[in-house]
This record gives sequence, structure tokens and C-alpha cells, in this order.
Amino acid sequence: MAITEAYFTSSKNVKDILEAVVNAQAPEKFTQKFLYDLGFTSPSDRPFLQVIKALGLLDESGIPKQRYYDYLDEDNSKSILAQGIREAYSDLFAVNQKAHELPGDKVKGKLKSLLQGKKSDAVLQKMATTFSTLCGLADFDTMSKTLGKKSVKEAEEKVVKLPSMERKLVGDEISLKYSINVELPATRDQLVYDAIFRSIRENLL
Repeated sequence: MAITEAYFTSSKNVKDILEAVVNAQAPEKFTQKFLYDLGFTSPSDRPFLQVIKALGLLDESGIPKQRYYDYLDEDNSKSILAQGIREAYSDLFAVNQKAHELPGDKVKGKLKSLLQGKKSDAVLQKMATTFSTLCGLADFDTMSKTLGKKSVKEAEEKVVKLPSMERKLVGDEISLKYSINVELPATRDQLVYDAIFRSIRENLL
């Protein structure tokens, strides 16, 4: 199930930690000690490590992935965060494309349904608060536009133009029939498909 079960026990320092991450040099390995060195020593800050792993910034051993380095660019950090949120909570976005705009109680209700009531009310509350806190620090509008353009570009590069061509001689004229195939990316984000088909309509039809 594509819903991370990592959550903050307290969200009060999340914004400050993320800002500290952007301003610090990327470590070879992100550990609790590194978090401590950034100045966040409270036990309630410790779950941060698991959360950013879920967001795709670190691998399971704590080594920064490309998304971590992309996140360090302050101009793109909020959209990169939004991308990680969409992936970490993809099932939630599958039932509501604008899940990031839902109030906390609605998020909690959706999570309870998706997790089939397997989590206690207290845990669901923390999971919902974690989601809402992260969403409040992310930029989904810019992320959608960026991913849309990227997916459109990738799809256009995969367009196989003229894979088959039929010729039919009609008098002195030749009638040509072209077939164009588009390989769509695997995603649940409807905005990506909308962008791709809009580009096809504008540029190919």
C-alpha cells in the first residue's frame, strides 16, 4: 500500500528542520547524529529521519538520493517536497487528487478508510497531522506544472512517428496514412495525463 506509516510525534519543528537541511551541506549519510548536529535534539524530532526516507530523499540506509540534492535548491525545494508527498501518499491522492487541500479531519477519515481501521485513533491523528504539515510546506501547483512538462517531454520523445505507412495509388496521386503511437508514463496523477493529451492536441493533431 502506497501510504507511508511514518509520522511525526510532534510537528512543531518540521519547518525549521527542513530549512536547516536546505542550508546545510548534504551529509554522506543522514543519521540521527546529523540531525542532532543541526540542533534538533528532542526525542520528538527523531521520526524526521523515517519521514524523509518515505518522501524519497534518502534510501533505507540514510544515504541521500538525487531528490535530496534537488531539494537543496531553494527555488525548487517546495515542489520537490510536493513530489515526494504525492509518491509517499499516492493511494490518498488516488481517491482525491486534491488531498493536499483537505482539512485535517478529512485526511484522518480517508486514512482510516484506506488503512482499513488498522491504526488507532491517536496514530491516525498523528499521520494526518504529519501529512497536513508537510503539505503546508510544499508547492503542488509548481510541482504539477513541472512534472506535467517533464512527462509530456518524455512522452513526446517516445512518440514513434511513422512506424507504419500505407501507400495507396489513386490515379497520379499517392495517399499516405500515418500511425503515431504515444507511450504514456505509469502514474496515477491525472494532471500528468491531461498535460500530455493537451500537448498532443496542440502539436500533433
